[in-house]
Amino acid sequence: MARGGRTKDETGERRCIVTRDVQPRAGLIRFVAGPDGQIVPDLAEKLPGRGMWLSADRAVVETAVKKKAFAKAARGPVQVPDDLADLLERGLAERVVNLVSLARKAGQAVCGFEKVKGWLADGKARVLLQASDGSERGKGKLWTPEGGRWFGHLTSAELGLAFGRESVIHGALAAGGLSTRVVEDATRLKGFRGANGGNAAVGKD
Repeated sequence: MARGGRTKDETGERRCIVTRDVQPRAGLIRFVAGPDGQIVPDLAEKLPGRGMWLSADRAVVETAVKKKAFAKAARGPVQVPDDLADLLERGLAERVVNLVSLARKAGQAVCGFEKVKGWLADGKARVLLQASDGSERGKGKLWTPEGGRWFGHLTSAELGLAFGRESVIHGALAAGGLSTRVVEDATRLKGFRGANGGNAAVGKD
């Protein structure tokens, strides 16, 4: 057991307590039961205690709440928020925004159509971020980095918050540890905001 209750197995698989499917932990969300029996999402996977895992999917989370899957997994009474899926969506969106902000401060992210296009043309961009409520015509003029990823699950206001602006439609991340973490949490967020986050653009998603 590592510090904070996190296991040393960072890449292993876990079983979803609803679907019973075993899959890589990157596609799952960890939960623990607090001392008061409250079910707590452990998005950073650092909280102590026995983990309970759910697929990062709104329908699965709602099923877990409805069918009392946490009580069965914990083998005892627990308290689960009725709006757990909404809480997870907000928490994951906040994590992605914060990570993109860190990448920006580290010089690993840019925003704005021309800057993003330049990074794409130079092969510097690893991840293309586009606002779910942006113009489809404008978003269609950019492309997913070769061998990279595209995500359209944040709103223009959320992307703007990440870049210290009121609104942002286009953003790009360079390769690196922060980019990898953004991809992981954005992939989880996708399970709560639809398959393409409202963006019709085609990408390796």
